[in-house]
Amino acid sequence: MSTQSFSVRNIVLLTLTLVITVFLWVVPVEFFGIEALTVVQQRMIAIFIFAALMWIFEVIPNWTTSLLVIVIMLLTVSDKGIRLLCDPQYGSLIGYKDIMASFADPVVMLFLGGFVLAIIASKYGMDAAIAKLLLGLFGNKSKFVLLGFLIVISLFSMFMSNTATAAMMLAFLAPVLKSLPEDEPGKVGLALSIPIAANLGGIGTPIGTPPNAIAIGALENAGYRIDFAVWMSRMVPFVLVMMLIAWALLLVFFPFKSKTVTIKIETQAKKSDWRTYVAWITFFLTIILWATEAVTGINSNIVALIPLAVYTCTGIFKKEYISEINWSVLWLVAGGFALGTGLNETGLAATLINAIPFSQMNVVVVMLVAGLICYALSNFISNSATAALLIPILIVVGLALDDPASANHAQFESIGGMEALIPYVAMCASLAMLFPISTPPNAIAASTGLVKTNQMAKLGIIIGVVGLILSYLMLTYLFPFPKAA
Repeated sequence: MSTQSFSVRNIVLLTLTLVITVFLWVVPVEFFGIEALTVVQQRMIAIFIFAALMWIFEVIPNWTTSLLVIVIMLLTVSDKGIRLLCDPQYGSLIGYKDIMASFADPVVMLFLGGFVLAIIASKYGMDAAIAKLLLGLFGNKSKFVLLGFLIVISLFSMFMSNTATAAMMLAFLAPVLKSLPEDEPGKVGLALSIPIAANLGGIGTPIGTPPNAIAIGALENAGYRIDFAVWMSRMVPFVLVMMLIAWALLLVFFPFKSKTVTIKIETQAKKSDWRTYVAWITFFLTIILWATEAVTGINSNIVALIPLAVYTCTGIFKKEYISEINWSVLWLVAGGFALGTGLNETGLAATLINAIPFSQMNVVVVMLVAGLICYALSNFISNSATAALLIPILIVVGLALDDPASANHAQFESIGGMEALIPYVAMCASLAMLFPISTPPNAIAASTGLVKTNQMAKLGIIIGVVGLILSYLMLTYLFPFPKAA
């Protein structure tokens, strides 16, 4: 019965999406009331709305929507698409290679390198060994064990998928939860530490979560660049502060009765051959090169390919591991980049800047409203899809505000400009964690049976509000990103 209802729901939502998309596609250009709008630009509007509705309704998986959008763009708005549709008389067409390049965007390669590192870390027991070492630093007093979990999970999420991190840490935590008394409130706090730290920890690095990559890639394509180490210099302190706030909240809402908690992590003893040493050395060398980009001059996207090259040519990364790469995330991110390419190369972005008075908007209101919309949407749909949907639009808004001729240009610059607006929206996506459906780590925590939805929502809203305010203040006044030379 539930399967049938779900199927009916999908059919209804898909029909609604197609009707809206076709309507926007076929109405006269004059319907939009935008001067100088071309037919190709109208198609991009329809494709953008199609992507938005498909990502929001999730009729099909988000990554398949991204692939579908790229194929539709190749067929209908590229210079090598359907001849009847792709005639230059209809407007500026996109080079088909530019659309396909979305799959191999440098930021996609950055994520690919991060996935390879995470896979090898798991295969060679680096994750368990590092977790055991780090958690051991916090002793066995209950409140410090909780802090240890928050810190360690957040650190792992900076370099691994937050879902993989949450699953791994739950495996370490499950025996502890079973050993504690049934009436121990601290068990709920320990369970909730997993999604809180996994969701927030990803903010710390460009590869920590897809919204970061989408933001950095969109900024770079628009002529703004934030280095790997520069991103970390702002975001890691933010994550650590949020971990301390979360720690205090968890202790207040779910105080421990037990004074001590013992964590036992079994690490598999793997034979230490030359491959083991190569795996560890490459792992840490990659992280060091990411952190020292300003010194070495090696672009972080290039650095990401070093472990891929080393691990494959030495046989450390085997061909069967390829299936473990999270291709769905890479293709989802590629879809967001393709939409951004479409907005720019069809001239739609410039047309919207000229037609809509973005430059007259109050910049503080723009930033806060954009953040709230992103936060709200991310509680119900994938934060990656939300970022892929909103960031291309906000790049257009930001470019209008960043124009020296804009009435609010000085105010926009005073609050950090594009280097504040776009990262802020990416951060808001990661702050969304109200419900079990909001993120995979939330669902993992709910699967323990210890966490009630109202408990998750209560912590989620407090952390969300605190995070929204703190991230805004950090990016605009306290610790803004430097302007590119």
